[in-house]
Amino acid sequence: MNNGGERQPLVRIENVYKSFGSLQVLTGVTLTVDPGEVTVVIGPSGSGKSTLLRCINHLEKIDAGRIWVDGQLIGYREHKGRLYELREREVAAQRRSIGMVFQQFNLFRHMTVLENVMEAPVRLRTAPRAEIRQRALQLLERVGLADKINAYPSEISGGQQQRVAIARALAMQPKLMLFDEPTSALDPELVGDVLDVMKDLARDGMTMIVVTHEIGFAREVGDSLVFMDGGQIVESGPPQTVLSQPQHERTRAFLAKVL
Repeated sequence: MNNGGERQPLVRIENVYKSFGSLQVLTGVTLTVDPGEVTVVIGPSGSGKSTLLRCINHLEKIDAGRIWVDGQLIGYREHKGRLYELREREVAAQRRSIGMVFQQFNLFRHMTVLENVMEAPVRLRTAPRAEIRQRALQLLERVGLADKINAYPSEISGGQQQRVAIARALAMQPKLMLFDEPTSALDPELVGDVLDVMKDLARDGMTMIVVTHEIGFAREVGDSLVFMDGGQIVESGPPQTVLSQPQHERTRAFLAKVL
């Protein structure tokens, strides 16, 4: 935020390109996300959605363009128009303010639910352990898992594991949450509980970018809807508008298959 009263985007992505070998995955993606906004990204498999998320916290290095989160250039410092990659320690410090929830839960199998949520703050922060534990307990209560704190990941359902993963990401008190198809690995009856937690976060004003196939979530919770195809943003706007009156043929063809 600047001091002139003008609202600055929390996320600013400018003309980002990314290739894997000869495969061009992102081709000139530009996007802004305001503080407190929920941006939902939809599109066919292979359209670059997940890669875009991974570039935002520098899990993938971009080939061209710029990404800022809360005014901070991610993954690089700029000097006289040239980019220099930050050291891993500096990138890790940037990632602390960007929570990410993956399709697969990636929990530590040998740790309890509570230990999973406490792990990163204990390892990276100077807050007293008792304070970190108290916050972890509050987060697990928030995601409906206060009764599972001593369970191991193998003892709880996929939906519960994903809710632990959300609590774990929130434990670092991020400014931004990235969700990469968080419900696609779940049995259908477990999806609702995870989406309810995400809706709760949205109501509390968490800035979120959500890659998902859950069109109902996009319609109900999203402030903006982005349709990607072929590594580009084909169309974006308010969810109701994009879903009911898509302007591009590619958007119409995709929605015809998923609605």
